[in-house]
Amino acid sequence: MFIRESMTGKLVTIDKDVGILEAREKMDLHRIRHLPVVEKDHQLIGIVSDRDIREALPSGPFEQFDFSKEKERLSTLKIKNIMTRDPITISPMHTLEDALLLIQEKMVGALPVVDADGRLIGILSVRDLLRAFINVLGIGEPGTLLGILVEDKIGQLKGIVDAITAEHVSFGSVLVVKHWEKNKRAVFPYLLTQNVVPVKRKLEELGYTLIDPLDWNLDRLPDNS
Repeated sequence: MFIRESMTGKLVTIDKDVGILEAREKMDLHRIRHLPVVEKDHQLIGIVSDRDIREALPSGPFEQFDFSKEKERLSTLKIKNIMTRDPITISPMHTLEDALLLIQEKMVGALPVVDADGRLIGILSVRDLLRAFINVLGIGEPGTLLGILVEDKIGQLKGIVDAITAEHVSFGSVLVVKHWEKNKRAVFPYLLTQNVVPVKRKLEELGYTLIDPLDWNLDRLPDNS
């Protein structure tokens, strides 16, 4: 799935010369945590987050504030003083997987989406990513997650899919991941039914090993680095 299909295209942006209190009000009004900073023709020059604004606001014991000085300081503090310049961006033709890896690597909460000329056309936040993956995985619909331990070899997934579809059960998604046992994979089909007893019986009759999805633990995966 491409970024262009999951990004927020209805943009809320801000000018670099706007005060930070106005930016905070805009974030509160639109219930967002990031504001791209643009110049004419939607050229992206920066991004400001709610954390940037919080860090710029006064902190510490109430009785220690000099409100006259703080008021004067805040009145002169602009977005250009606190924004991240030349932020990490992504193309609308990249995939959700690309965005997930980039967000993890760069430790950012949102990625402005720009075209080849650097014009802002959207923004992809962690919230957008979660919504997209929920749709991709089909877990927004009522169903049941199964866990199946298999040998790491070709043909295993087809056998599982054939066995489940023979019981006239539809898939929401299928996830195949590493397992901590050598030469093993864990398969997690999300089935769009609450009655999985016939499916479990069928799989066990075919020799598959069922596992509890709650017992699968990322911390136990083998380290291939």
